[in-house]
Amino acid sequence: MNSKLLEQKMEEQGISIKEMYTRLGISRSAFYRKCKGLSEFTLSEAKQIMEMLSIDDANEIFFGQKVS
Repeated sequence: MNSKLLEQKMEEQGISIKEMYTRLGISRSAFYRKCKGLSEFTLSEAKQIMEMLSIDDANEIFFGQKVS
């Protein structure tokens, strides 16, 4: 999980943390746990985030390293 890149993309799109977790339908604490890697985003949440932030490649945010 690349939380710094997620924050950067949110800022670029003008989406606040509160707006993000509200639109995802999760609590603030759940959002922070997921961003810190203590929990994982569901596939549905990841898709929503990608749509909200106009991201084409999930690897850049949701996966820390390339799988070979």
